[in-house]
Amino acid sequence: MRLKEKSAVVTGGGRGIGRQIALMYAQQGARVLACDINPKALAELQEFAQGEGLDISICACDLTDPKGAQKLADMAQDLFGEVHILVNAAAIVVMGWIEDLSVEDWHITLRGEIDTVFLVTRAIWPLLKKSGGSVVNFASANAHVALKGLPALAHTAGKGAVLAMTRQLAMEGGPVNIRANTIAPGFVLTEETSQHLDNDGLMSQVHEKLMLDRLGTTSDIGWLAIYLGSDESGYVTGSDFSIDGGCTAW
Repeated sequence: MRLKEKSAVVTGGGRGIGRQIALMYAQQGARVLACDINPKALAELQEFAQGEGLDISICACDLTDPKGAQKLADMAQDLFGEVHILVNAAAIVVMGWIEDLSVEDWHITLRGEIDTVFLVTRAIWPLLKKSGGSVVNFASANAHVALKGLPALAHTAGKGAVLAMTRQLAMEGGPVNIRANTIAPGFVLTEETSQHLDNDGLMSQVHEKLMLDRLGTTSDIGWLAIYLGSDESGYVTGSDFSIDGGCTAW
């Protein structure tokens, strides 16, 4: 029960890493509010959680819209009164090479990866200030290195921005006891990444970079997110944690 008596808001909770973090946080004793743009995915999360004896509240909204972010903050206020942990796992990504990527797709990705972090964090900030708190953002191995074969121009820009934003949030949050850190995953098996498993050229590049002979799992990320949300990491802020099987170490 490493998160007992803590309240947590987890965005992107309908699937992938966000869903796993929401479940693992609840297993560790946190009161969880999960948000996603997909109400069906949230309902499935809540139903599964209830079957496991876990209590997860849900909020369906568009976090690229300030009104959606405020809706989430208002619900957190009503449920918890204060927020101890904010996990910004929501993202919208359009992959494409520079010659193929439209301006519209570029903007969709930057809104989905940068605006969602800014808008939600700004809306939740007053609730984090009430007791001090932890912001867990997501950078990426792609914020540090390029991966041959992956058309990730907009994605790298978005995650690089989140990496820089989080350092600034750590500085601004320090005086009010708000910590901010990033997790930088490598290739993690999710609904989104599974579509690339049949791409032999790309996957050979992925495996060539790994020091460990396996791909990452959402549970791998969840355990790190638990540490960053818990009091165990009380002196950790402004840091970036690579969790990528060693792919950025050489």
